[in-house]
This record gives sequence, C-alpha cells and structure tokens, in this order.
Amino acid sequence: MANAPLFVDHIEAAVDHVLDTVAGDIVLGIPLGIGKPNPFVNALYRRIKGNPARRLRIVTALSLERPVGKTELEQNFLGPLVERVFKDYPDLEYVKDLRAQALPPNVEVREFFMKTGDYLGNPAAQQGYISTNYTFVARDMDVQGMNVIAQAVGARGEGPTLRLSLSSNPDIVLEVLERYAKQGKPLLKIAVINKQMPFMPNGAEVSPAIYDLVVTDPAATHTLFGPPNNKVSTAEYAIGLHAASLVTDGGTLQIGIGALGDAIAQALIVRDRHGEDFRRILESLTPDGLEGRELGRFDQGLYGCSEMFVNGFLRLIEAGIIRREVFDDVELQQLINDGRIPAESVTPETLRVLLERGRIHAPLTADDLAFLQRFGILRAEVTLGAEGLALGTQRCSADLRDAAAFELVSRYMLGTRLVGGKFMTGGFFIGPQDFYERLRTMPAQDLAKIDMTSVAFINQLYGQGNLKRAQRRRARFMNTAMMVTALGAAVSDALDSGQVVSGVGGQYNFVAMAHALPDARLVMMLRATHDNQAGLRSSIVWSYGNITIPRHLRDIVVTEYGVADLRGQPDREVIQRLVAVTDARFQDELVRQAKANGKLPADYEVPARYRQNLPQVLEDKLRPWMQSGLLPDFPFGTELTEDELHIVRALKKLKHASHHPAELVSMAVRSLWDAKEAPAAYLERLGLAEARSLKDLLMRRLLANNL
Repeated sequence: MANAPLFVDHIEAAVDHVLDTVAGDIVLGIPLGIGKPNPFVNALYRRIKGNPARRLRIVTALSLERPVGKTELEQNFLGPLVERVFKDYPDLEYVKDLRAQALPPNVEVREFFMKTGDYLGNPAAQQGYISTNYTFVARDMDVQGMNVIAQAVGARGEGPTLRLSLSSNPDIVLEVLERYAKQGKPLLKIAVINKQMPFMPNGAEVSPAIYDLVVTDPAATHTLFGPPNNKVSTAEYAIGLHAASLVTDGGTLQIGIGALGDAIAQALIVRDRHGEDFRRILESLTPDGLEGRELGRFDQGLYGCSEMFVNGFLRLIEAGIIRREVFDDVELQQLINDGRIPAESVTPETLRVLLERGRIHAPLTADDLAFLQRFGILRAEVTLGAEGLALGTQRCSADLRDAAAFELVSRYMLGTRLVGGKFMTGGFFIGPQDFYERLRTMPAQDLAKIDMTSVAFINQLYGQGNLKRAQRRRARFMNTAMMVTALGAAVSDALDSGQVVSGVGGQYNFVAMAHALPDARLVMMLRATHDNQAGLRSSIVWSYGNITIPRHLRDIVVTEYGVADLRGQPDREVIQRLVAVTDARFQDELVRQAKANGKLPADYEVPARYRQNLPQVLEDKLRPWMQSGLLPDFPFGTELTEDELHIVRALKKLKHASHHPAELVSMAVRSLWDAKEAPAAYLERLGLAEARSLKDLLMRRLLANNL
C-alpha cells in the first residue's frame, strides 16, 4: 500500500522539504505549458538563487510569460490588456532571468520545446536546448538525473475524499512515475493544487497517494496562462479550407494551436453547416478541380486525437463534429468500425455479434459480465451466480445460445447505449480564458468523453498498437512547418545556423504514424512566403541546412495556394506539384535551381493557371466570404475590444514598416502631407498624448495615418 502523502499548507514549507530531502543538486522536472506550479517554482528558484552552495537544473518545455512589448508603444498598449486577461498569473522568475541572460551560475534551464522564436540569439537558452521527440521526454528527464518532479493539479473533495487531476498535463508525468517506480529510483513527487485548473477525469484523475508532497496553499491558485485568440488571416483561412477538404467523415483529427488551428476548425464547421458555400469557396481556390477532396457533412463525426487539446477542438465538440466515440477494447472497436455494432445504441444484435465473434462466451463468465457492464451493453444491476443471470425477479441461464435466455436478456437486461466512449484524447491543453472556463463548467457526461492522457499513448503506435490502429482510422495529422524544400523535406524546429525556433515536439511521431497507419495522411501546412528583416522570402525553397522531417517521409503539403500530394511520387513530380503551390513571384527561381541540378526537364514551364498564386488574387477571392461573416477575423471571439483591434492593426503596419526602410520612409512622407489625428483615447493608451520629442510626434502622426 502506498504511503500517505505529506500535506503542507504553505509553499515555503514545501521548499524547505525539498531542500531537506534532496542533499545534492536538485534536478527539477516540470510539465510544459500551464501545468507548471509557478508559485512553488519561483519560491524554490529564489532560495537556490540566494544560496550559491546549492545548484538547480530545471528540465521542462514551453515556459510561458505574460506578453511584454518590445517597444515603448507596444508596452503601453499591452499594459491594460495584460492586466485584464492574465490577471494574477505569476510569471516564472527563471524565465525573466533567462530572457535577460541573467541566470545565476548555479541555475541551469534545459528545455525541449521553446516558445516560438522567443529565444533566438539567447546563448543560455540555445545551449540548454534538448532536441528530442516528445515521446522520449520521460526517458530524457531520467537521463538528466531528475530527482524532483512538481506539477500544478486540479482538486476535488477534501480529506479522505480528496482526488487530484493531472488536468492539462498527464502528458509525460504518468510515464515518468511508471519509469521511476520500475527502476526503483528516488524521485520526490510534488503536487501543487491550483483550483483554477479544470478537473479532468479519466486518465488524468489520480489519487493523492501517488505523490510524496501535496501543497494546499491558497497562494498557489492563480489565473491560468490564456493567450487571446489571434486574428485569422486570408492566407490562414485558405490553408484551413484546403486542409478541411482532406478530412474524411468518420475519421481521426489532429490540429494545433493558434490562428491556423482556428482556421481549420472554422473551415470544418463551414463544410458541415454550409456545404454549398464551402464547395464554391474551394472551387475558386483550386485551379485543378476538386477531385479527391472531401466536401460532405460529418454524418459520423470525427475523433480528436492530438497531443495538444486546443480551443479549436472544443469548438468542434460544441459544433457536434468531434463526436465519434472510440472504446478501449480492440474487438468492440473493430466491430463498430466494420458496422457490425452501432456505436450509439445497444440492441440484441450487439450481443449476437459479440457471441459470434467470440468476444463473450457461452455461458458468460465473470469477465464477460464485467466487459458487458463496463460498456453499458448489460445493465449495471445484472448479477451472475451459480444459477445464471439475474435482474430483480428475472432469472435465466448464462448461456446466451439458449433462445429463451437470449430473449429474456434482450428484453430486460440490455442497456440502452454504449458507455465509456471517448471522442477526444489529448496530452496537454492551452487556450484562451473562456476555453478553461468552458472546461470547468462542462457537464460531467460530456467531460467524461475527453481523456487527457500520456503522449506515450497518443503520439505513437507502440504499446496497445492494435487498439490504436482500430481507433485511429482515416487519420489526418495536421502539422505546421516553417519551410519545405522542393524535394519535400520539412523545416519546423530550427534555422540552418542551428538557432532553435521552437522544437521538434511530437511532429516526427505524428509523421511516422501517418505512414504506419494504412488509411492515414500527414498534412504539412505552411504559408507560401514569410516576411522579416531580410525581406519577403519563399517558404518553399530548393534546399535548407536544417531539416526536421526528411524527404522520404513527405506526404501532403498545403499552402494558401493549394494542395500538393507528394506521397509515392518521383522527384520530378514532387517538384512540379510544389511549384504549383508556391507564390508566383518565386516559381521561376525554384524551377531554375531544379533544372540546374538535373531534377526537372529543360523544357518544363510553369503552367499558366499557377501564375496567379499571388496574395492580392487570394484576397479578392476570399474577401466576399470574409465580409459575409462566414470566415470572420476571429471565428471564436476575441478578448480585445474594438478600439484595441484598431490600435493593433495600426501597430502591426508600423512594425512591418520598421523592418522595411523604404516602406517606412514612404509611410513617413505620406504622413507629413496627409495630416490626420488619432482619437485622444488611443494617444493616451500609447503614451503619445503629450508627445514632445520629434520621434514621438512622428510616431503620433504615423499612428493616425495607419488607423
């Protein structure tokens, strides 16, 4: 029997316990994203920072921080917004010091996934990065010598009835605990209760006994990190629409966070509810026709299986699209897949098919009864004794091959529908504040269909492989890349300089699954161009010095200009299909390089129909649908006010111009001749109401002309 955990009601007492229990260096593992117990981590960090005799290594990923503007204008704008949205969310102090390159010499941070682009040029973060697949993280935490693991948890009940929920992050914790227990290695396990964490049931619900220390300090409860929804751009909508046309009804879906995930979710809703409009939009976007695309409604629904459970998934659940339930029994799931057993209702045929298949026996055994009751096929009140089955006054033989017994069971003992099904499986979640609130208030019967569990289960087919294959039929694994080479390799994690942008995460695992499952596809999505200080560049390039996904795992690539199906194609065809979804301004150079390297015929010419792959053409095609409200800027709402949205648009224009000197000069000249004045409230918000310096006066004028 497990020992009862130590309960402490003060964070500092928990830190005392760690320092007293771990004699040498502390190697602290904490989950990625919102599962970090920030107040506890900060308290421990401060203690170690103030005591050079002790050393601390933090092993984690995706350390989140309240948004901070890079310029004074951005800082002034963000201040009130951040206070309103993030409220009492406490920033991680090691993140502040890491960003400022001011970590003390006795503290080290090692992350396997970083917030996108935030640590470029930061030596400590770049040198401490661990490149690994998500499914190897538990192993690699062990390699790092982790001896303390701490997590923010949800809680329900008190005293003897207290239950904990790993909530957002059973992703690696479950595997870590199992690994260390098998090896008999010491690991101090700490749960820090944050009452704002949604209490997720199923695989995430655990007994306090799995921990050594449970912290109940009210100071550990705080607002969760909740980034507001981003605006969905025209290009993102086009990508989302193309991607949505690749999803098969009755299948399995993985999507990611951010505007692109929202675009896919909204496109799926449009497809389901506005089918004719969906077809018309796609026809305008697809010069090669719609053969092979999926355009129908989701009559069977989809099953969500994704390491990240995001707001888009919850919206699809609420829209009734994510509703295909899967069951954790291979035989039962396969019979449902084959149409032999209905997924929603229990009938006498359900029993008959299970008998024929040999999943249950005649006569029924105790294990058979447990199976039938677990999935609601027989009522929970049915009992099995020496004389057979019984329910109230009804009695019959346990041999269901006996016609009389089968008839009695069918009439009195059957359940009404299958139970225990799940329509969403995730490893961790993150979303805006209303996402968390909807999880906290979701009816229990709906929440029970969401299973937060280990990435070891979600991200790979190893272990329970037959069950996973049965559940994950017709899977569409949607991932994003920064660049794709003309031969089909994907660049998703780092630059060719070695500087890490984000990390590999689970991308490779889902790519491998897409090729391992017989009816699955990988959908690799990216914008056709990217614009930065180096100017406008194509995201489809001839070659690149860093590769995340090698070319032999190429499958489907989607840009705003279309779908390139690369699976099983020769290099010549791969290049031609990628040219067809490349921005027209970069097609000729790509073709020139391919010909120079002997990969395209000398007489190849880009077909005229692809020469219209231009942003303005795309804008013209989608503008009517965006103006109609079918493709709104914020399909799932926004926490920004109308005034804030106006300011954001202006600031984005200014930021873009700041990276392009010619554009900035042109903008400045126009502002001198076309004098406008911004609303006083906007100027006050941005600290420009009392502008005196030439710089501030010019910025005030530029702002007014870009509103």
